[in-house]
Amino acid sequence: MKRIFAISIVALLASCFAANAQSILDRLKDRAKDAVEEKVEKGVNDLLDGNFGKKKDKKEKPEKKKADIPAEQQAQEAGEAVAASTWTCEECGKTGNAGKFCEECGAKKPGAEAPAKPKKQTESAYAKSDFVPGDEIIFDDDFSNERLGEFPSRWDLLGGYAEVGSLEGRKVISFTDDGYGEVQPLMKDQKHFLPDVFTLEFDLYLGTGEGDGFADNEWSLIFGNPDLPNWNGRVTWVDLWFRPWGGDVTMRWTAQKPNGGDNNAGEKDLSMFNPDSPLKENAWNHFAFSFNKRAFKGYVNGLRIINIPSAKVPSHFWFLHSGAYKYGCISNVRLAKGAVPLYDRLASDGKIITYAITFETGKADLKPESMVEINRIAKLMQENPGLEFEVQGHCDATGSDKVNDSLSQKRAEAIVAALVEQGIAQARLTAVGKGSHQPIASNSTDEGRAKNRRVEFIKK
Repeated sequence: MKRIFAISIVALLASCFAANAQSILDRLKDRAKDAVEEKVEKGVNDLLDGNFGKKKDKKEKPEKKKADIPAEQQAQEAGEAVAASTWTCEECGKTGNAGKFCEECGAKKPGAEAPAKPKKQTESAYAKSDFVPGDEIIFDDDFSNERLGEFPSRWDLLGGYAEVGSLEGRKVISFTDDGYGEVQPLMKDQKHFLPDVFTLEFDLYLGTGEGDGFADNEWSLIFGNPDLPNWNGRVTWVDLWFRPWGGDVTMRWTAQKPNGGDNNAGEKDLSMFNPDSPLKENAWNHFAFSFNKRAFKGYVNGLRIINIPSAKVPSHFWFLHSGAYKYGCISNVRLAKGAVPLYDRLASDGKIITYAITFETGKADLKPESMVEINRIAKLMQENPGLEFEVQGHCDATGSDKVNDSLSQKRAEAIVAALVEQGIAQARLTAVGKGSHQPIASNSTDEGRAKNRRVEFIKK
């Protein structure tokens, strides 16, 4: 009996011990789990704070709480922080600027230059573009001589409201009356100023985002001819419907056929999220259009979007901006006549004068659209192996000779470098900067200055 009792006691104790052991084991597991989770959480926090893998200084003093810092000291430190984050414009003297560009004149913050781009030209639509800019400038306006907040002096207002604004370091036409405005270049004859062969180029800013000012934005380029009564004198128009909050963009066009009884129409999805879209988000986009007696073409950043073989002849054009987007902006408008083949120009004059090679303002950085003309020159030289050029850079009279002479030389060298990248031997090219010493037009007008800002390829 005693033996049985003893066995029972041992079994009971073993059972209790097992239960306690399991309980203890469960608690240990829970503590270990909590410790691991705490360590993982701490590691994640350290990673987010940039402290992962760093040793802690055991002697590190606790940081002062804001409440422990005297109010005077807080105010002084806040003032110093604000002063350090703002800057004064060297161009117009405006103080308190907070961004990369002056809030008054649009000049870039000193020292805020973007890192230099690699010399190797990137592959782009411009390398394959068939757009040929006109040779004779009819109208050219970059708004650089305009005052902010005023209506641009070389334009006519057809409806709504427009004024000179500043965006990304450029002066622009800005439509600030709830986004509505119609403008047209001021010409001697407002209804008849387009030749039968012309090109029109300009830049349009497309910014994406949310909130006020980012509702539907519709921009239109309208070509008219008052001598054609049907369709209220409109012969061709191009619309760009832009929804900034999602980057959706649709380009639509309609052009009357010469017989007047029918039209060519179409549309293209250019949404920002479409990998095949040529549009750039939150950036300037270059638009170009050409008309050659009856053929109408349209390009976006070098890519041809519109190709209409037969359209009615327009005689004038204007821009229309509508919608709730308050700051639709247009910049660098250029209208030019004709497009004589390069070899014909070379054969008749012994040189090629071009306005299609352009640069960033005050710099020797080629604009992407310049590659169209550079590729044409390269092709001409490849087809004529004995052809050699002196590449001359010319400026208008704006600025001093000291600046212009150096800038024109650097620009000529940049063109030579771009041609060498296209496979042209360096020995066939010579870069010469002429500054503003050889004008071919008056520097007292915008068109004259535009003609003086040129590149010449002189046959050697």
